[in-house]
Amino acid sequence: MNFTGAHIVSIDQFERPDVEAIFAVADRMQPYALRKRVTRVLEGAILGNMFFEASTRTRISFGSAFNLLGGEVRETAGFDNSALVKGESLQDTARVLSGFSDVICMRHPVAGSVADFALASRVPVVSGGDGANEHPTQALLDLYTIRKEMADRGRSITGLKIAMIGDLRHGRTVHSLGKLLCLYTDVEVVLISPEKLSLPEGIVELMRNSSIKVTHYDDLLEGIVDVDIVYSTRIQEERFPNKREADLYRGKFRLNQAIYTEFCQPNTVIMHPMPRDSRSDANELDCDLDNNPNLAIFRQADNGVLVRMALFAMVLDVVDSVDAHSHDVRWFNARQN
Repeated sequence: MNFTGAHIVSIDQFERPDVEAIFAVADRMQPYALRKRVTRVLEGAILGNMFFEASTRTRISFGSAFNLLGGEVRETAGFDNSALVKGESLQDTARVLSGFSDVICMRHPVAGSVADFALASRVPVVSGGDGANEHPTQALLDLYTIRKEMADRGRSITGLKIAMIGDLRHGRTVHSLGKLLCLYTDVEVVLISPEKLSLPEGIVELMRNSSIKVTHYDDLLEGIVDVDIVYSTRIQEERFPNKREADLYRGKFRLNQAIYTEFCQPNTVIMHPMPRDSRSDANELDCDLDNNPNLAIFRQADNGVLVRMALFAMVLDVVDSVDAHSHDVRWFNARQN
């Protein structure tokens, strides 16, 4: 695809060479993300960060990625802090805010809303997630993480066996990751969830039609045997009609060090899009895993900055100018100590 000026709203837009191109640019962003170098290539550019649903990592990651390229960020967080609460349409909001920004990142609780917003925007729009639909940049950073973790083990994405665990019905991260994996060969996906929280059948069929072997389990201990990646997800309480229904599933698929040691392979990578629900009745990934070197969730979060920097650089067509607008870091860098 031609990234210059493009909206990024769905994994459906990408072919495998597009993904590989994003990852190659993400690799080049490493010195800037680690504060070894500073670039001002987007000096004067403005990111409109519009998050109408709760977010910590995604919102700040987008903002940090843009700042690291030298741009400035203006934010709207929540409906109550926007004109939408006064009845303004998404289309009018798009027309207005795209006049104030050079690129817009948006999260919204309604599926399809980001694509609708993009149709009315005069500048590129990047999805930060739309309801239970998709989260394309999360899937890209997840696959980028898988690629890096496997490279450290002398392996590639091809031939992997990946377990997706938890609320697969509402979890937009696994929806997008499932689609993204269809671009690769010889991949096996193990789906571990209660029947009512199963991955949508359309995505399952898409994977199977792409020659991905898909198996289902409702038992965690049986499903995680012999997998290369365990990708745990949170029960999406906000997608349920009421909290009582969500409580029926909370804590059903807990992973701790004892379970990991007994049922997983010694090098199985542990992933989670975060936030992990650490409340006692959920405790999806126990804190006793925090010292496990295969726990990749914090490296995964760090990789989000690299991937989003890459997307901004590609969409705003500055990939080949990043280094030319760079200089040494002038402050104490704790990451090098």
